[in-house]
Amino acid sequence: MNRDRLHFLFLNIGHFLDHLFMLIFATAAALALSREWGLSYGELLAYATPGFFAFGLCAYPAGWIADKWSRHGMMSVFFIGIGVASIATGFSRTPLQIGIGLFVIGVLAAIYHPVGLAMVTQKWKNTGMRIAVNGVWGNLGVACAALLTGYLIDNAGWRAAFIAPGVVSILIGLCYAALVRSDPPPVPVASTAAAVPALAPDYKALLFRVSMIVFVTTAVSSVIFQATTFALPKIFDERLQGIVAKSVSLLESLGLPGRVDLATMVGWFAFVVFVVASFAQLVVGSLLDRVGPRKVFMGAAAIQVAFFGLMAGLHDGWALAVALGFMLGAFGQIPINDYMIGRLATGPARARVYGVRYVVSFTALAAALPLIAFVYEHWGFDTLFYILAAASLVILIGVSFLPRKMPTAPA
Repeated sequence: MNRDRLHFLFLNIGHFLDHLFMLIFATAAALALSREWGLSYGELLAYATPGFFAFGLCAYPAGWIADKWSRHGMMSVFFIGIGVASIATGFSRTPLQIGIGLFVIGVLAAIYHPVGLAMVTQKWKNTGMRIAVNGVWGNLGVACAALLTGYLIDNAGWRAAFIAPGVVSILIGLCYAALVRSDPPPVPVASTAAAVPALAPDYKALLFRVSMIVFVTTAVSSVIFQATTFALPKIFDERLQGIVAKSVSLLESLGLPGRVDLATMVGWFAFVVFVVASFAQLVVGSLLDRVGPRKVFMGAAAIQVAFFGLMAGLHDGWALAVALGFMLGAFGQIPINDYMIGRLATGPARARVYGVRYVVSFTALAAALPLIAFVYEHWGFDTLFYILAAASLVILIGVSFLPRKMPTAPA
């Protein structure tokens, strides 16, 4: 494997770990902590909310530091720091302690998106496909968070779900630091502000319109992403009881090693849905490079409107099939805004622009947790599905105002 491919692999692993660490608690809260600590699912979500706000609000300073200091250095801090924080969180004894641990994880997790994506979009060509492949790795992290946590809850306890990935992340961080230490120093990018001609008024208006659409759809799609990825283990815990019970009985009859119980099977079903849906990003990535973002984005939004509307009241097989449908749309739309920012933002400021994008994204994502808790405690998941269908319709309407041909950043 040549050096560029190895570097890209490390960036993909970073995206995998970033989303895995942020969603370990989602499965632990749904399947273990609510029983162990005697708190409701809604009450436990309050302890995760500050970490998700940190995930968003710290994205811009992380991008700024990376631009001023070192993107490679910030990625090393990410791998090693988040591993240490996750191990410490695994030793929590009270909800407050785990809330503090999740906050520190959120601060360190904020590093990845503005820094890692800036390197992906600047270093290599075929931007759409590169972002899509990187996005698939992130979604596999979402999927493995449910699978790994569910399995470890049944076989080693929820603490191991924080400690084991933490150790792995530290080891990967040390390997990454060794790789980039021998890289030649980056060539400083000369400022071209004086050489860039003044933008025509029509072009400035178009750029402003696209930017507003990008950031509005980013905020709304982040609420959808958080509601689906964070709540899916709990949704499956409630809606797939029949399939889960039959699957547990079947696997027990086969005499497979290891304990197979409710948490493991819920994790497996969530894992399968997340993994299958994540490959929608590869289709989206190839389409972005060929037909542009407008048509692709409208298709992803329309899929979500339809499947969220269908999900209310469904159980077992139908619930599983429709959940796969709305996750295809939710995961498929992820690389589109990143693609558009990569086309609009210039190289020297790209990490900071991605930082702003993820401040918007993950602040909205954090705000979704109180929404999930409030709606679930008062009306249940059916009402949440209708809210998400309406949010998807907002995205569909907003994206219809995108130009058929995207503007690109000045040279």
